[in-house]
Amino acid sequence: QVQLVESGGGLVQAGGSLRLSCAASGRTFSSYIMGWFRQAPGKEREFVATISWSGDWSNYADSVKGRFTISRDNAKNTLYLQINSLKPEDTAVYYCAARMRASLGYNARDYDYWGQGTQVTVSS
Repeated sequence: QVQLVESGGGLVQAGGSLRLSCAASGRTFSSYIMGWFRQAPGKEREFVATISWSGDWSNYADSVKGRFTISRDNAKNTLYLQINSLKPEDTAVYYCAARMRASLGYNARDYDYWGQGTQVTVSS
């Protein structure tokens, strides 16, 4: 089992940047595929990005490609999401998640463990 705690959210103007972090504890962090999801008010939780065990492979939702970068530091047991060129439609609670499978995951149901989320609010 792994415990996940997100941080780094906040209020930012459109065009700004944030770096979200997800600190993991418990079972070996490097054994999990990791992902970021987000959920806006009144909407379903949606996939943002996913990354392999080693960090060599990643993939993104079309809506964030070129603006968001997922990365991980297995020595620090931490997952990151660098968010650039923020838009008001990026406003949501952002969640990190861990998956106990060998392949990248693109759906919330593919993940086994979740953090509590961190709020990102983008003003226009």
